Parts: sequence; C-alpha cells; structure tokens
Amino acid sequence: MAFAFAGIRFTAAQAPGLSLRSVMRGDRKNGGNASLAFLKKDSFPWKLLAGNSSYEPDSASTTVAASGKVLLPGGESDGLSSSTDSIGNPEVSPDDLQVLQESTGLSIKDDGKVEAGQTPMSSEVMDDEIMNEAAKQSVHSQANQTIEKVEEKSRFIPPPGGGQRIYEVDPYLEGHREHLDYRYSQYKNMRGLIDQYEGGLDAFSRGYEKFGFVRSADGVTYREWAPGAKSAALIGDFNNWNPNADVMNRNEFGVWEIFLPNNADGSPPIPHGSRVKIHMDTPSGIKDSIPAWIKFSVQAPGEIPYNGIYYDPPEEEKYVFQHPQPKAPKSLRIYESHVGMSSPEPKINTYVSFRDDVLPRIKRLGYNAVQIMAIQEHSYYASFGYHVTNFFAPSSRFGTPDELKSLIDRAHELGLLVLMDIVHSHASNNVLDGLNQFDGTDTHYFHSGSRGYHWMWDSRLFNYGSWEVLRFLLSNARWWLEEYKFDGFRFDGVTSMMYTHHGLQVAFTGNYNEYFGYATDVDAMIYLMLVNDMIHGLYPKAVTIGEDVSGMPAFCIPVQDGGVGFDYRLHMAIADKWIELLKLNDEHWKMGDIVHTLTNRRWLEKCVAYAESHDQALVGDKTIAFWLMDKDMYDFMALDRPSTPRIDRGIALHKMIRLITMGLGGEGYLNFMGNEFGHPEWIDFPRGDQHLAGGVVIPGNNNSFDKCRRMFDIGDADYLRYRGMQEFDQAMQHLEEKYGFMTSEHQYISRKDEGDRVIVFERGDLLFVFNFHWTNSYFDYRVGCLKPGKYKVVLDSDDKLFGGFNRIDHTAEYFSNEGFYGNRPRSFSVYAPSRTAVVYALFED
Repeated sequence: MAFAFAGIRFTAAQAPGLSLRSVMRGDRKNGGNASLAFLKKDSFPWKLLAGNSSYEPDSASTTVAASGKVLLPGGESDGLSSSTDSIGNPEVSPDDLQVLQESTGLSIKDDGKVEAGQTPMSSEVMDDEIMNEAAKQSVHSQANQTIEKVEEKSRFIPPPGGGQRIYEVDPYLEGHREHLDYRYSQYKNMRGLIDQYEGGLDAFSRGYEKFGFVRSADGVTYREWAPGAKSAALIGDFNNWNPNADVMNRNEFGVWEIFLPNNADGSPPIPHGSRVKIHMDTPSGIKDSIPAWIKFSVQAPGEIPYNGIYYDPPEEEKYVFQHPQPKAPKSLRIYESHVGMSSPEPKINTYVSFRDDVLPRIKRLGYNAVQIMAIQEHSYYASFGYHVTNFFAPSSRFGTPDELKSLIDRAHELGLLVLMDIVHSHASNNVLDGLNQFDGTDTHYFHSGSRGYHWMWDSRLFNYGSWEVLRFLLSNARWWLEEYKFDGFRFDGVTSMMYTHHGLQVAFTGNYNEYFGYATDVDAMIYLMLVNDMIHGLYPKAVTIGEDVSGMPAFCIPVQDGGVGFDYRLHMAIADKWIELLKLNDEHWKMGDIVHTLTNRRWLEKCVAYAESHDQALVGDKTIAFWLMDKDMYDFMALDRPSTPRIDRGIALHKMIRLITMGLGGEGYLNFMGNEFGHPEWIDFPRGDQHLAGGVVIPGNNNSFDKCRRMFDIGDADYLRYRGMQEFDQAMQHLEEKYGFMTSEHQYISRKDEGDRVIVFERGDLLFVFNFHWTNSYFDYRVGCLKPGKYKVVLDSDDKLFGGFNRIDHTAEYFSNEGFYGNRPRSFSVYAPSRTAVVYALFED
C-alpha cells in the first residue's frame, strides 16, 4: 500500500527480521540512516539554501528560553508580543476585537459576547443578487471561525482547589493523609511555578506554537530543546542537506533556534512535503535526528529509519472541519479500533477507507464513540502503536494528516466521539527516528539508567519531573485535541507511570499501603493531575480514560478534590476473570465470583467495562469466541450444516458474557472491533524471523497479514452463525441507548444462586435474568422486582435472530405480585432456559 502527494511516495512496507516482544510492545533496533531523493527531480525550490544568504545567526536580536520567554539582548523579556512566537496572554485585545468586527461584520460586545452583524462587502463583488452560494458559505465559515477563536480565548483552567474532598469520598484515605497532602501540595507548587514563569497552564500547554517549525508571514522559525548538543544545524531537501548552511543558535536554556526568511518570490523557505532533520554534534557523536516536534514522518521505500516531513500544505489544500464535535454522552459505548487492520483484506488499511467503510458500521451497531489505536507515529507496526517515535505526527502508514482530520470530521457528522489511544507512559527505544538520546545524552527526555528503561517493553521512560518534558507531553495532549479535534483520550499504561516498579511482578491486593509509599512516582502523579486539569479546563467536553490495573484510589475523582482527575478507569480485571473462567468447565463457574468481579469498583469512580479488548486478542492468547469454540469455528459456523455442542455453547455464552459485562461492569462499555461477532483466532502482525544472539531464531509469520485484519464480511454474512452474534451486539447497544441502564444510580443484585447457576439483578428500569446452567431450564422461576406492574421482554439472547433456539415467548406479559422475594418488595415468574439471558422492562398500559 502506498500513497503520494507533492512528489513523495509513502509506503507501508515493513522491514523483515524485526522483533516481536512477548507482550506485543516490542521494537526494532536501528538500521542505517541512508537518505533518499524524496522529491521529484524538478521539484526543488530554485533557492536551495533558502534563508542562508540573508539570515546571519550572529545578528539575531532575540533568544528564546526553554521557559518560553523571549529575551532581549540585555536579558529582558519583551512580553511575548510577537503573534507567531507568543504563547502567553490569552485575552483578546481591543485592537483584535476591532479587526474582527471590521473583517467579519460580527458585533462583539464589551463583555466578550458575539452577535451576528452585517458583513461589510463591496457592492461590485458581493451584491446579494450576484453573490453565489460558495461565497455565502465562505462568509459563514469565516464568521464561524471568528466565533470559535473568540470562544477559544475565553477558555479557562480553574486554579487548584483544596484537595480535601477525597477524604469524604473515601475515609480509608485518612490513614495516608501525609502522602496525599504532600502530593497535592507538590501539584499546587507546580501550578504556581507554571503560572509564574509560563503565564499559566494554558500558555504552557501550547508549546507547539513555539517549538518545532513555526510558520509566520515572514518565514519559518525552528526551535528545538537539546541541551546536550554542542552544535546544531537544520538540514533537509531545502538546503541540499548541507550542515553548514543553516546553523542554529543556542540560548542559556539549551534551546536551539533558527529563522529562515521566505524566498524572494514570497514562497516558504521549506517546501511542503520535503524532508528535514536536525544535525547535531552530541556527546555521543554526530547524529541527524527527526525533530522532536515534527508533525509528520514517513518511511521511504527500502529504508528502515523514518524521515521527518515538513508538513505545511497551502491553505486551499488544508482540510477544514465542517461538523461540530458532539457532546459527551451520559454513557460511553466505545468501539476500540485500529485503522491499519480494519479491512477484511490482508493489507494495511487507510484513514479514508476507515472513514467510508468502518465508521458507518460503528454507527449502525449502536456505539457512540470510536477509540482509535496507533495514531502517534511508531516505526514498528507490530508494536500496536505503543512504541511511539514521533509524538505529534499521525501514523503515515494510514494516510496524511488531512485524511485523518476528514475521518474525525465524518465521525462527528455521525454523532460519534473520537477518542485517541495516547501513549505518554513510555517511548520507543529508537535513537535515529525517536526521542531516545535525542541530544546525545541518556537523560534528555528520560530518566537515566535503569529507572529510564522498561525492561519488559524495551522502551524508555519519561522523567515527569523535568520542566521541558512536562511542556512536551502537555502540549502533545493539547495538540491532538486542538489540531485534530479528538474528543478525548484513553491514556495507555498509567499503572506503569504511577509506580516506580511499573506494576511488574506486583500483585495488587487492595491494601492501601501498596498505593501510597516510596514506590509511588509522585512526579508522574503530578503530571497526570496537570494533564487532566488542562484537558478538562480548556476542553470541558473532552473525556479522559486511564488504563490502570492497580485500582489506585481517587483515580477518577476531580483534581480540585484531591484526585487524579480521570473521567473513567478501564475495568481491566473483568477481562482477566473471563479468561480465567473460560479455562474451566461450566460447573466450576461461581456466580458470586462473577458478580463480585463485575461490581468491585470504587464509589463515585466511573469505570469502562469490557469482556475483551485488543489485549485479549493478541497472538499468544485467543478471543473469547475462540476460547469457547476453538477449531469448530472453521467447519461448523455455516447455517446450512449441523451445529455442534461446542458451537451451541460458545454462541450462547459469548452473548451472555458480553451482556452481563455491560449490565453490571461499569458506567461505560468497550468492545474491540470484530469481537461483536466473535472474531475467530488472534491478532498477529506481519513479522519476519527474529535472530537472537547465539544463533537462536524465533520464527516469524513470513510477514503475513492474514491475521492482522478484521473479517467484517463474515459478521455480515446471513449464511453464517457469526451474523447472529453481531445482531445481538447491536441489540445490546440499542437497548442501552434506549434505557440508559449503565449510568443509572439504581442497581440491585437480588439473586446469585450457585445451585441454579442463576444471576438476577436490576439496573435502572430493567430486570436482568441470567441462567448459566448448561442443561437446566426453569419454568415458573420467581424473580424479585422493585416496581409494580406489567413486565415484557425487551432483549432475549435465545432469540432466533441472535442464533438462539427461540424458547422465549416475546408476546408474554408478566404481572408483578406483592410480597417480598429475594429482598425485593414484589416478584413475578418467568421461564429461564439454560444458557440464556433475558431482559425485562416495565410497561405502562
């Protein structure tokens, strides 16, 4: 798969012989840094050494500190007055308002409110009688953009609160007040320092407006924090890779800078789509690195290291968002996905195909959010996107940045939230195309020594106590929200961040001493509080989900109350429990154990529950469907041939597992793409043989894509049993959409019978009855209920449409009887077939 623009060809080809780690978060070692003539022969700008003749480093009148201040020759700050360099005061000046009013016709009051006015137009050009629809849309778009900009400048991050409410929420935290109060004081101190030296968290989190490549009307400024470098120069196609052409200046904070003025004809000094790198003399020797803040990076055909790309298309080619971002729903139903493996064909899929083919499917299934993995550029495909090399660049394997924007805009048009699987827990170990040893030192973005290395993931660990690392990561989170309109994040590997042992070889028992002590990385906790503060302050509609397996208390309590600030925690124990049970025969399943696992979550802390995510589908494991049905899935899923007991059991339990997980597991639900219809087998990325020291060879899969795709066609096929499981998943989502049971405050478990293998519970206005018994069906089975009246079936896993045996009469009506049963004030009798889940709702006459 390849695609091209501006004479550049991008490839999805992978280098053979790359390693696959045991946890699918491996990385490759670096190859040579060979260069390739990326541009067409005649596409070089006429001025190869753009800016070199007119820009003299010694004549620079200002320097830029790592703190973000612009220092005059005498060392005084100029107050960040430059529009291109400023990341300071967010207020709108009177002059700005006057310009906005004159250019758009909007009436802007003294209180900052905006009213539609009459746009001044030339009568010769914009007369109403001859004004075409395109011009009208242009004016409308200009007005909307102006309103958005004014609203944006009014965004506000509240100051730190008291941080004491967590003790009311969880009295057990009183025993660890010293640790928690210290943590909160350190967070407040950091907020104060950022306010004092950076003008606030708002300005601090806009580092992309100062670092990397910043375009202005006069040219391009490039800045990079590399304190370990002895010298630095910007090189690329634009100056024929001459390290002496554009030498950079260094300030006292270790920030290197150069300004390239526009060409004589007004064109930018660096052509859009051309390759760029920073050439540095470092303590580790001479090296050429991809800029840390690069916005796009690609792998040339036949090369292993990636190349940084200067991505700045002309205005007419930039994608313009057309649709507003939807509000966060009360309950999240997340469709976890991976663009590259989202095609039924054995290939790497594209943003465009995902936009056109997969998003409508997600909407039809009834999900209200799509969570996309592997967005940040990662040089090794099989890392599943978890070994990030270029944090600000969307993966070029799937298309261009503008194509990603079109995908997100289409999702918004469909009413879907788009969540990004963001990786701030670690970074790729690569030196040539990643951040590792960027300035030639071991301590640049990461901790030194063993503390800065994750031995299981073979990756580098950030130093969250570093000022510039905070700027980099906070700005990175904001970049994806601001530039690409993502609606929030699923933060990967948060457990690894919060503890110096990274959760490795540690069994969390729930003892609070495990959470608050010397093993807690307070710097990382402060970063998590800051990033949640920034996101929720500037983007109130954004959603943050943390992947934490430890059960850290106050994880989903607001920062101002003393918590970490996430909206949701991934309830990871549920998936582990299902795998544990699937290894046992049915008679060994304990109803109380299932209920405890599903409901074991902290008060006032919301959870996203799932039966299986991408983790459970990786090579070395199996999907739930494959655990249940194994090799029978190859031969007995066609409706025109008899089923087997294993297939019947598997389809029945697959539906029950998903429904009870959604019904009891949390306030949100997640499904990995394809698992809605019981995707067979596992995920195995294309990989070659791995040659280890001593001549040991770990066989690859001949770089096959066969198991790195999603066979949606089998879920849609009306002649296969997969279709029934997919129809059930769709019905499940639409049931939650109608009744909103996941976020209801009412939840009561009235029965968990180990003999009958029955679980009965109320969630919201619904009553759920699960019979996990493998043979016993129960007639006139009495179940307790809260409200009096007539109940009817609203979902039945045994429905023929869902691949069941059609044993439930959907026209039947069930009337409640007064009198306590199962600790409920009323009850009614039902038929509970074996291996069936039925949901009842109260109906008004």
